[in-house]
Amino acid sequence: MASADILLHPVRLRVVQSLLGTRQLTTAELAAELPDIPPATLYRHIAVLVEAEVVSVVGQRRIRGAVERRYGLNPANASAGRDEVATMSREQLRISFGVFAASLLAGFDAYLAGPDVDSPNDALGFRTTAIHLNDNDVAEFTERLREAVEPWLTPRPGARRHLFSTVLTPATGPAASPAAR
Repeated sequence: MASADILLHPVRLRVVQSLLGTRQLTTAELAAELPDIPPATLYRHIAVLVEAEVVSVVGQRRIRGAVERRYGLNPANASAGRDEVATMSREQLRISFGVFAASLLAGFDAYLAGPDVDSPNDALGFRTTAIHLNDNDVAEFTERLREAVEPWLTPRPGARRHLFSTVLTPATGPAASPAAR
C-alpha cells in the first residue's frame, strides 16, 4: 500500500484518477488529459508513482528511437486504507481531505471545460444525504456499496467513463447526538 504522502499530492492524485479502472495510458495521453500540468512535472510525478508501485509500466514500444511506455494502475497500491487513515493526525486528515476535495473540483472543472458538456444527459449529480448507521452498520453499508458498484467497474462497449466519489463522515451537532436519534 502506498503512503498517503505519495497518493495525496494533487498532481499524483490526478494521474491516479486518470488511470482509474482498467485504463492504460501513455505519458502523452496523460498530458492530453492533464494539459495544465507541465510535461516535466508530469514525468517526475509518474516516476514517483512507478517507484511507489502505485502505477506500473504495462507495455512499451519503440517510436523513432524513443521508448513509449504505457502505464496502468496497481489497484491494491492506489488508495490509502483504513489502517493508514487511522494513524493520521487531525492535521494530516484535514490536509488529505483537502487534497481529495481539490481533486474533485479539478475533475469537475475539467468536465466543465470540455467541448461536450451536456449535464442533463451526462447524468451529472452531486448531493449529500444523511443516513443513520451504528458502528456495526458501517461495515455492512460499505460492503453493500462496493457490491452495488462492482458490476460497473469494467469498461464495456458504448459505456462512457464516469468518476464516482464517496465521502462518509459522522455528522456533528445536536441532531447527530445519540439522544436525538
